[in-house]
Amino acid sequence: MLRGIYGSAAAMIAQQQRQEMLTNNLANVNTPGFKADQASLRSFPNMLIQAMNTSNMKPNSHFVGSLATGSYLQERTPNFLQGDLQQTGNNTDLALLQGTVPVNEDGRQGALFFTVQNADGEVRYTRNGNLAVDGQGFLVNSQGFNVLNTAGQRIQVGNEGFRVDREGFVFTEDEVPLGQIQVALAQDPMLLVKEGDGLLRFTEDGALPTAIGNGQATYQIQQGFIERSNVDSAQTMTEMMSAYRNFEANQKVLQAYDRSLEKAVNEVGRIG
Repeated sequence: MLRGIYGSAAAMIAQQQRQEMLTNNLANVNTPGFKADQASLRSFPNMLIQAMNTSNMKPNSHFVGSLATGSYLQERTPNFLQGDLQQTGNNTDLALLQGTVPVNEDGRQGALFFTVQNADGEVRYTRNGNLAVDGQGFLVNSQGFNVLNTAGQRIQVGNEGFRVDREGFVFTEDEVPLGQIQVALAQDPMLLVKEGDGLLRFTEDGALPTAIGNGQATYQIQQGFIERSNVDSAQTMTEMMSAYRNFEANQKVLQAYDRSLEKAVNEVGRIG
């Protein structure tokens, strides 16, 4: 009986974690460049059950069968598919339109990202192109991280009158070249970890390689556009209802086990 309680409780925890993930996805449906998380649920190993004190029974008749021991949320993996582009008309908004990208040995498709750097010199990656120009004239993201060029340097545009072509070359109002925006290629996006605010950290040593000059990776940078979140709000709402109903069903199972255990303790013990 206790095994049933543990299994139901484990399933409730898994559905609660799934619901929290889906809620976060829905909350970021309007966040530029946000990539929705996907849940991977997995069951614990089954247990082989056999009866005790069955020596006088036929051979092998003491085996009862297998018993499921619950499920858990194994991992949360981001979905790096391209989001829709939305025109804003703002010079500081840049959308990274991903074309072809290589497929790694595991069959996973790569992904492209803008490269940014914080005040401590730490490099992060993002698809959020909702940028701004700081007080010193440098191009920064919404967290104040500097957008880097192919030389790993900050890009000083001066004011919002700059221009960016499809290959990422930046020019002033007077068409003075300022360098090319660095676009990084993650051949295995699963090696990136979300840090919040649309930022991703590479978990391996070093930095991601550049996509510039890589014949297997094609892209365009669209100025005056932002990439919208790839969250499907209708599907997310449906999955949230499913998670809630699964949670409720396991809750009722747990309550039934609890009532049976209470009856066994309070009533069965008084018989005789």
